Amino acid sequence: MMKTAFITGVTAGIGQATAQKLIDDGWRVIGTGRRKDRLDALADKWGDKLLPIVSDMRDIDDLGRVVRQLPEEWQGIDLLVNNAGLAPPMDDFQDADLDKQLNAMRTNMDGLIAITRHLLPTLIERKGAIINLASVAGSYPYRGGAVYGATKAFLTQFSLSLRSDLSGSGVRVTSIEPGMVETEFTLVRNEGDQKASDKLYEDMNPMTADDIAGAIHWVASLPPHLNINRLELMPTSQSFAGFTVHRD
Repeated sequence: MMKTAFITGVTAGIGQATAQKLIDDGWRVIGTGRRKDRLDALADKWGDKLLPIVSDMRDIDDLGRVVRQLPEEWQGIDLLVNNAGLAPPMDDFQDADLDKQLNAMRTNMDGLIAITRHLLPTLIERKGAIINLASVAGSYPYRGGAVYGATKAFLTQFSLSLRSDLSGSGVRVTSIEPGMVETEFTLVRNEGDQKASDKLYEDMNPMTADDIAGAIHWVASLPPHLNINRLELMPTSQSFAGFTVHRD
């Protein structure tokens, strides 16, 4: 029987690569995103293997509508991939634009909580799986990442606690925590500054969206009695940040 995945943020980066990986393996995908033109292009590419839905993770009421209005033949969801997320510019928090910081919190936490809660009855019924895209930023602090890192630390803890709540249900929960991945993520963070994005990844051979999609596919394909709680990945060229010392 064909399995169905629900992927948020399917129009680019890790979300799109994950959808491709699952579709190639015989899955079908419900994919959400804000950009209708990109969803339309993916629908042309993947045909009836994709149910595209225009939705904004910050609009909590609309997320409920999305789930309630799923066509009956698409309601049997076996996997939720909470991929959609963003990071505000890397300003010191005392200098940061508050609205941009709160926007990241609404997307990375509020919307994720809402869509997960709406889909849980189906996931419990089908003994499905939830894969949350966290980040090493939730474990290792860096300058300019106060709010983004906090949202990802929240997501890691949410994943662990949700797994506790779902004990005995058969639902698996995994937090995948990547380091540096070259996608549109950094371009968005730098507000469209391609040079700044390129500079970050210069001469360091970062991970790719396909690398992370492969990890997601592996977790989703494991036997149902096996749960990966947390999976942290970094490019070989990236390591843990050192302490910063300010000297007069």
